[in-house]
Amino acid sequence: MSVTSATLLERLRDARDADAWNRLVELYTPLIRGWAERLNVRGADADDLVQDVMAVVIRRFPEFVHPHRPGAFRGWLRAIAANCARTVWKSRKWTPTAPGGSDFGSYLARLEDPTDDFARAWEREHDLHVTRKLLDRIRADFETGTWDLFGRFVLDGLSAEEVAAEYGTTPNAVYIAKSRVLSRLRKEAGGLLG
Repeated sequence: MSVTSATLLERLRDARDADAWNRLVELYTPLIRGWAERLNVRGADADDLVQDVMAVVIRRFPEFVHPHRPGAFRGWLRAIAANCARTVWKSRKWTPTAPGGSDFGSYLARLEDPTDDFARAWEREHDLHVTRKLLDRIRADFETGTWDLFGRFVLDGLSAEEVAAEYGTTPNAVYIAKSRVLSRLRKEAGGLLG
């Protein structure tokens, strides 16, 4: 098992930890690019926006102090993404399309308000994206049987009894598989989710 002793956010405190920084870029580039494309920012402009966001994250990460409350990092990232989009929009390099046809400036203000539906939707998308990426990353750390029990129970939504019957095991074995995978996922996520 390739368990790291420190979470990704802790590891990023060391600017020389190239693996941690590469993991951050690998994890967040597709999320930010998808968000940019939904704003009708395409091609090189989307690449530029992603690069702008990641550059600010890297430059300002030493200032980030995790307050140990759920969603702190994703909220910080959301604010950076909105600010970068606002900067590019104001420079008139491209004209994005706000969801629902609203004014782009109003959309960005709503995105920055953690109580707004746009911000909550961004956070749900963030958590789903990060969870999927992290599950892909840790999958090889488990035996096929453990992963299959977990997948059918947690990801497919079958009951423990249904999964146990399907695989010829006990419901307790299904709960143990779930516990092992989720425990590893929590370690891997280390403050990125929640």
